[in-house]
Amino acid sequence: MDITIDAGSATPPYEQVRLRIAELAASGALVAGEKLPPVRALAAELGLAANTVARAYRELEIAGLVETRGRLGTVVTARASGTSVQAQKAAVAYAEKVLAMGVAPETALGMVRAALGL
Repeated sequence: MDITIDAGSATPPYEQVRLRIAELAASGALVAGEKLPPVRALAAELGLAANTVARAYRELEIAGLVETRGRLGTVVTARASGTSVQAQKAAVAYAEKVLAMGVAPETALGMVRAALGL
C-alpha cells in the first residue's frame, strides 16, 4: 500500500495513515470491496505500533469509509470510493454469473470494456 509516514510531521502517524487511505479510496486507487492489509502487517510495513494502525482503521470505520468484517478483514466501502452501492452490487453479480458460466476473467473484462465503449 502506498503510504509513507513523515516522522517529522506535526500530524500524528495514525492520522497520516487515515488520511492516506481515505485519499487512496477517493482517487480510485482503492476500490469498494477491496481488502486492506491486516493491522499488524501494515504496522510492520510502516514501522508503526499495531495500535497506531488500529486507531486509523477505527477512525475510518467511524467515518463510514471502511468496514471491518471480523476474520474476513477490513474493506473499503462504496461510500469511501465514491462508488454507488448499486453499481458495486451489479459488478459482484456480473462476476459471479460469468464465473458460474465458465467465462474466463479476461474475456469477462473484455466484454465489459466493449459494453462501456472502451
